[in-house]
Amino acid sequence: MKTLLGYADRISLRPGTPVGFKVSSQDGAPYEARIVRLINGDTNPAGPGYREEEVPGAHWQLAGREQTVRCGSCIAFPARPSLRLTSVALEMLIWPTTPGKPDQVLASLWDAQAQQGLQLLLDGARGIVLHLAGPGGEQASLEVGCAPRERRWYRITASFDAATGEMQVSQMPLDPEAAPSERHEVRRRTAAAPAGLAGLPLLLAARPAGSGYEGFYNGKMEAPRLWSDAARGDLVGAWDFAIGIPTSHVADISGHLWDGRTWQMPARGMTGHNWSGAVRNWQHAPGQYSAIHFHDDDLQDAGWETDFVWTPPPGLPSGLYAARLTSATDEDHIPFVLRPAEGAPRAGLLFLVPTASYIAYANEHMALDLDFAERVHDHVPVLGPNDLHLAAHRELGGSLYDTHSDGSPIFCSSRLRPILNMRPRHQSWLGGAVGSGLWQLNADTHLLAWFDHLGIAYDCISDEDLDREGEDALSGYRCLMTGTHPEYWSTRMRDALDAYRLAGGRIMYMGGNGLYWRIAYDLSGSGTIEVRRGEAGTRPGEASHAFTGEHGGLWRRIGRPPQQAVGVGFVGQGFDVCSHYRRLPASRDRRVGFIFDGVDDEIIGDFGLIGGGAAGIELDCADGAEGTPPHALILARSEGHTSTYLTALDLLPINCLGTERARPIGADMVFFETIAGGAVFATGSIAWAGSLSHRAWQNNVARISGNVLRRFLDPAPFSLPAGTAKEFS
Repeated sequence: MKTLLGYADRISLRPGTPVGFKVSSQDGAPYEARIVRLINGDTNPAGPGYREEEVPGAHWQLAGREQTVRCGSCIAFPARPSLRLTSVALEMLIWPTTPGKPDQVLASLWDAQAQQGLQLLLDGARGIVLHLAGPGGEQASLEVGCAPRERRWYRITASFDAATGEMQVSQMPLDPEAAPSERHEVRRRTAAAPAGLAGLPLLLAARPAGSGYEGFYNGKMEAPRLWSDAARGDLVGAWDFAIGIPTSHVADISGHLWDGRTWQMPARGMTGHNWSGAVRNWQHAPGQYSAIHFHDDDLQDAGWETDFVWTPPPGLPSGLYAARLTSATDEDHIPFVLRPAEGAPRAGLLFLVPTASYIAYANEHMALDLDFAERVHDHVPVLGPNDLHLAAHRELGGSLYDTHSDGSPIFCSSRLRPILNMRPRHQSWLGGAVGSGLWQLNADTHLLAWFDHLGIAYDCISDEDLDREGEDALSGYRCLMTGTHPEYWSTRMRDALDAYRLAGGRIMYMGGNGLYWRIAYDLSGSGTIEVRRGEAGTRPGEASHAFTGEHGGLWRRIGRPPQQAVGVGFVGQGFDVCSHYRRLPASRDRRVGFIFDGVDDEIIGDFGLIGGGAAGIELDCADGAEGTPPHALILARSEGHTSTYLTALDLLPINCLGTERARPIGADMVFFETIAGGAVFATGSIAWAGSLSHRAWQNNVARISGNVLRRFLDPAPFSLPAGTAKEFS
C-alpha cells in the first residue's frame, strides 16, 4: 500500500535555484528525505543492477502529514459586497455530459460555513433546481422535474424576487425540433429568502466547501449572466468565455469588471451552441468557441504545501536526480533534471530528457480501463503497488491516454501532482511481457547507466527547457541524444531540433515513436502540456490547442513527419516480445565504417532486458515519401516480430487498401550526414537501450552505439556524399 506521495514545484533547475518538494504521508508517519542522483532504475537482476548515489549534505528528517488532492474545475469570482444582491436572476447555456449525476452546481452564491445563500443545480432526475437557504435554516427549492438530455444545448434561467417571494426556473432546449415535452418552466412563491447575497463568493460550476470547492458540474457552459433583480433590468455580470482563452482569466463584459479565474484548468477553446462547422480554430471565430468544458476530475495543480526545499550547490554534475522519501512502510522518488550551472562549460553530449512524454503518460490507467488491453498487448497486465494505488485514487488525475469521468478526452496533463509511473524501479505493463517492464523515465535510465559505464561527461535538459529557450538550449553541444520514447514535441522544440541539425549538430535518436504528437505548453509556465488529437479522438472543431491556437494532432498531418528530422518515423508497435536487427548491404558502405568497427555480426541485438531483444515495443522505419533524405543509409532492419505487432493507426488507411502490407513491420537503423558537417543516427526502437548492458556491456548494440557516440563527439566535420542535394540535408 502506498503511504508516501510527493511532487516537486520544478522539473528542471540549475545549481543555485531552489526546488520545493510537497509530500503527503498518508498515515501521518515521519519520513526521511535524501537527494540522490539516479544512475540505473532497473531492478532486473540480469542487468547491471539498480543504482543511485546520495548527494552529501542533502538529508532531512521530517514529520509526516497527510495532504489531499482536490480535483474538479470551476470559475471563482471575488465577492462584491457593493452589489446589493437580494433579488437575483441567472441565465446560461449548458451542454451537460452526465445529466443523471446528482448535485452538480451550475452557479452558487453560497456561504459554506453558514450553509446559506443560493445555488442553481443540475440534480439528476430533478433536472434544473433553484435552491435557497436563509439565515434561520429555512430552505426552498424549485425544480423542473426532468433531467436534460446528454450532450444537447439548453438555455437555463432562474430567478428569485425578494419582494414577492416568487421563484422561477426553466430548462429550454436550443434545438428547434426538440419535443414540447423537453421544454420545462415552473414558478412558485416561497417564504424563504437569503438574508443577502452580495457578500458571498460567486462560483460557476461548483460551490465553496471549507478550503476548497465541491458539487462540480460535468459539461460545457456558455454565456452566463447575472442580474440583481428578477425582472433582469440591472445586469451585474456577463461573461464571455471566448475572451482570454489561452489563460485562466474570465472576462466580464457587463461593464462591472467582475472578472474571475478558472480553477484546475477546465477545457477552453471549445465549440459553443452556435458552432457552424465552417471554422476549425477558435482564433478564426472566437464567438463560436465561447464555451468552457468543466469536469469533476480536472486537475492542474494539487496545491500541496511545501515540506522541504533544496538548493543544489555549485559543482554537482548535471543529470537526473530525485528526492528519495523513506518511511517505515513505504518509499517514493520525486525525479527532476539538474542542468549545468549558468555559464559553466558545456559537455560535448547533451541528453534531452523527454519530460513532455513522461507527463503525457502521467498516471495512465490503460491497463485498468481498456477492455481490449490484454488482447492488443498479448499478455496479462501485471499491476504493481503504484498501479493499484492509482486505481483506488482517481483524484490523482489521468494521462493524455485516459478520459474524464464523463467520457470526454483529457486534453491537459500537469506535473504539479504525484506521478506514480514517473519513478525509478517502476515496472510498466507497457514495457513488454518478457524481462524488464520499463517505459519512459525508467527505460531512459538504461542510457544514463551506459554513460556512467563509459565515463562520458554529459549534460541534461528537459523538454520544458527546450520549449522555453529554443535553439539557445542546444547551442554549444556537439551531440544531442534523445531518450527511448520522445513522443511529444511542441513547435518550439521541433523548430529548435531542426535548427540544431541544419547548423551542423549531431543527433542520436535512441528510441522509437518519437516526434509524433504535437503539443503546446501552458503559457503561464506551469509546465502543463496540452494535446488535441485531431482526427484521433478529439471532437470535431476542437482540434486546435487552447494554449496557442495551433492545430493539434500528428506532426505528419501538418507536413512535418519525424522522418524529416531523424530519418525514421513510427510504423508499428507490439508489447509481447522484442526481436533483433539484420544488417543490410548499406552497412558495408565506407561512409559508415566507423559505426560497425569491431562488429562482424549479421544479427544485431538478439538479446536485451526489455522483451529479450533490441528491436521492439514501438518501431520506426525510413520512408522517402515522408522525408527520409535520399542519401540516408538504411543500415539494418528488424525482423521476426510476432503477429501481435500492429501497424500504426495513422497508417492504416493506406495499408488497408491492399490485402498485405507493402513491407512487414520493423525498425530501421538509419544514418545520414547533414549540411554544415552534422549527422543523424537513428535506432528506431524503444527497446534498443535495454540491450546496452548485455554481457557486461560487451555486445554489438553497445559497440555500435559507442562507435557512433565517439564519432559524433569528434569535432571533425562530416561531409555530404557527392551529388547530394542540399535541400534534403
